[in-house]
Amino acid sequence: MPGARPGGSRSLPAIHGLVLDVDGTLLLSDRALGGYELLPGAIETLSALARRNFPFVLLTNGSAYAPRDQAAKLRAIGLPVEERQMITPSSVTADHMRRHGIASALVLGVRGVGQALLDVGIETRYTGEAGDTEVDAVYVGWHPQCGMPDIEAAARALWGGAKLYVGSNIPFFATKQGRTIGYSYAIVRAIRGLANVPMIVTGKPSRHALQFAARALGLPVRGLAVVGDDPAVEAIMARRDGAVAVGVTTGITSREQWARLPVARRAHRVLGALPELLGLVDGAGRRPRRRA
Repeated sequence: MPGARPGGSRSLPAIHGLVLDVDGTLLLSDRALGGYELLPGAIETLSALARRNFPFVLLTNGSAYAPRDQAAKLRAIGLPVEERQMITPSSVTADHMRRHGIASALVLGVRGVGQALLDVGIETRYTGEAGDTEVDAVYVGWHPQCGMPDIEAAARALWGGAKLYVGSNIPFFATKQGRTIGYSYAIVRAIRGLANVPMIVTGKPSRHALQFAARALGLPVRGLAVVGDDPAVEAIMARRDGAVAVGVTTGITSREQWARLPVARRAHRVLGALPELLGLVDGAGRRPRRRA
């Protein structure tokens, strides 16, 4: 796709569905995930999309809550999000494990991390439970209390042949306290220092995540726009597979920073305010066409 300048006049391909980031795009959470600060235009924009029946999903790298619980939390602060529109790395992980015959997994994370796996029939175990190292896979998600017993259990499972799944391999994300480290990024580096095995990343910017979102929308990836604040996450994911990359400046990247990026990480458009997304959709596409 041509490398249009951020905010430039070059026309975009038709947009038939949206994949929206959460932290830094629609809201800012606090470090402990105990509360949310809505960003300007978030309710207005999602409400307008809902009224128009324009297809959208929210794709977060946050895995602390099961998708249905995360959707309920967002509805409680005014965002019109249904459970089917809420995608977390655990959603993608559960789908990938089911498709590849994974029957059991050691989960490094809070209980909400493993709920999506349970929902599709995958046996989930946590550190210290019987058989915690005798599993088909290890899945690393939101785990602020991770300790050495967790690291050792994961390493032993991997030494025994388990596959390593990672919800998010991103070092930082936007919160009310500013740029904040991603726990799973640090945890995975400790684990792989002991067990040098490949990892399957299921959150952004993986193809697994974008393809799952496309299937949820019933649309081809090339008919989507991916909206987010991180060029190393949403923008690179969109550009790699032919979707439209839309940047926002409410998270970790300013307009000036967007403009200085290499093409592979640059947004096709940078929004001055989130409601501008509505005009962008109207200008780039027409009535959404879902796949049969």
